[in-house]
Amino acid sequence: MRAPLDNQIKSLCRRIKRADKNAASELLKIYYADIYSYLRRLCGSKQDAEDLTQQTFLKVWSSLDGFKGRSKFSTWLYRIAHNTFIDWQRRNTSGIQSNTDRWWKEYTNKNSGPFANVAERQLTQRLYEAVDQLDEDKKHVVHLHYYQGLSLRETAKVLGIATSTVKYRLREVFKFLKTNIHV
Repeated sequence: MRAPLDNQIKSLCRRIKRADKNAASELLKIYYADIYSYLRRLCGSKQDAEDLTQQTFLKVWSSLDGFKGRSKFSTWLYRIAHNTFIDWQRRNTSGIQSNTDRWWKEYTNKNSGPFANVAERQLTQRLYEAVDQLDEDKKHVVHLHYYQGLSLRETAKVLGIATSTVKYRLREVFKFLKTNIHV
């Protein structure tokens, strides 16, 4: 199932390099929601996440010739999104907004009935809140690996660190969650 998407992405990239606006639009449709979601969780603001997502895709379009296919396109894209966030964070003097209770409710599972998974939704909210308390390095690993579904190797590439460092940070996250989340 992965190969058809990879082939589709490669085809879209070739078409974009030939200035095919429809291909750019298709690629945007495939990745926009994931990149927005990743940045939204990191920065805590809908407006900032929208701006950062736009900046990310502008950087993608302007540097697409530099994508040589040595990694998956999604890994390369998340690396650009991550760097865009880090640059924004350095410039942002007001700090990152904390996520509101309303925001957390928007991101918990809404597919169940009103009483079916109350405990699961509460645990999910506590987990999201606990992840927000982590230092930035660990938070980025969690966001990329668990929230965005990147492999350990892809997470390492996006962050520019060794896979062993990703594993170490995840072990530290589990220790933290074990002592701070009571089930």
